[in-house]
Amino acid sequence: MKPAEDRPRKVIPITPVAAESQQPETVSLYEAQKKIYPRSISGVFARWRWAMVFLTQLVFYGLPWLEWGQRQMVLFDLGARRFYIFGLVLYPQDFIYLTGLLIISALSLFLFTAVAGRLWCGFACPQTVYTEIFMWIEHKIEGDRSARMRLDNGTWTFEKIWKKSLKQVIWVAVAFWTGFTFVGYFVPIRELGGELLVLHGSWQILWVFFYGFATYGNAGYLREQVCKYMCPYARFQSAMFDKDTLIVTYDPERGEPRGPRTKSVDYKAKGLGDCIDCTLCVQVCPTGIDIRNGLQYECIGCGLCVDACDTVMDKMKYPRGLIRFSTQNGVKNHWTQSQMLKRVLRPRVLFYTSVLIVLCIGMLASLVVRTPLKVDVVRDRAALSRIVAGGKLENIYRLQIMNATEGAQRYVISARGLPGLEVASESEVDIGPADSRWVAVRLQIPYGSAPPGSHTVYFDIQAQGNKGQVAEKSVFLVPR
Repeated sequence: MKPAEDRPRKVIPITPVAAESQQPETVSLYEAQKKIYPRSISGVFARWRWAMVFLTQLVFYGLPWLEWGQRQMVLFDLGARRFYIFGLVLYPQDFIYLTGLLIISALSLFLFTAVAGRLWCGFACPQTVYTEIFMWIEHKIEGDRSARMRLDNGTWTFEKIWKKSLKQVIWVAVAFWTGFTFVGYFVPIRELGGELLVLHGSWQILWVFFYGFATYGNAGYLREQVCKYMCPYARFQSAMFDKDTLIVTYDPERGEPRGPRTKSVDYKAKGLGDCIDCTLCVQVCPTGIDIRNGLQYECIGCGLCVDACDTVMDKMKYPRGLIRFSTQNGVKNHWTQSQMLKRVLRPRVLFYTSVLIVLCIGMLASLVVRTPLKVDVVRDRAALSRIVAGGKLENIYRLQIMNATEGAQRYVISARGLPGLEVASESEVDIGPADSRWVAVRLQIPYGSAPPGSHTVYFDIQAQGNKGQVAEKSVFLVPR
């Protein structure tokens, strides 16, 4: 082996590059938002979207006007701290049920996303629903995609002014009614209507206009920008997706290479795929993406591109399904629908389903065995302990008894925990339906029957005629 100094040295030539005479290019880090003009399309998924629009808005707009007995069926009365849901009367102490409902909703969203992608976004999300409503109004007044583009790019003529003005008036009316309905879930909606007519109730007016303005801005102008830049769900959805998740997919093996052609041309002989590059799938997309570029976080899974592509395939006499709801593994391995369905029951889906079922059963069981009675005990700080007539030692308490039923109740108050402990005040109290009342309660023991210090006692509140009973702990002070 030759020594290192005798081996030939490798020389890497370095050629200087002459500086360009032209001015350096300035690259902007901001791109103005391009307005999207979605084309109207008919099809299976378009009909499903409108069915969900009618269903969700029928529930949203109609539910506050329904009555249950002598009250609103669904009412979250923040002022009175009462929450009425059909036959249930809940208090702030029942906040655990709201927590459970939110956890169940989150797990349901995770489960649906793992199985079938962003179905919530595409069919039932309020942003999607109200954007669809506002776009429908826009379509009816200004025309379809090409007509709206010509109108926006044209000069301000009389036609443009009255169409734009009429559209704005209807948008504002729908937004205002939406804000009014939303606030009607927290204030009795019939009372709210009367207050708005006489401009009474400043905070109610504030929130009606706030939510109305939010609906107007989000559905009328922001639209897809809410989904792209503001909604966090689009960002972390990839953590819930896998290659067996049912999503909107494009089959590149069948569609590529794409290119325009006529129906009479033998496109296979020319080496073309089924995609005719009509860009109709892009034109109907509410977020303006090209699904042919693969899975993108902007895709809301609405399926409108599927309807558009199937329409083109029917006209070209090609088989449907170039763009379809499928899985990445299904497209890659050419699986049938049954083969893809067999992969639904995978570990993450089973985990979400199991936890969801356990939570639902637990919450329902808790509601069934729930005691329709709430009690809070507060010691009277003005008189901690005193000696009264008869040689007895007395402590005074204030009890808040909350009736969580739809009927008037009589409650019996008793106490235990010390020898000779008795209720020296009125031991029975009447409380109206879904009402609460503060009651002063005096507890007495024979003087000297208990050593000095703090002693644990229990208040037992029993509802007459049913099994509703609550025990609350407090302390009885014996002075030294």
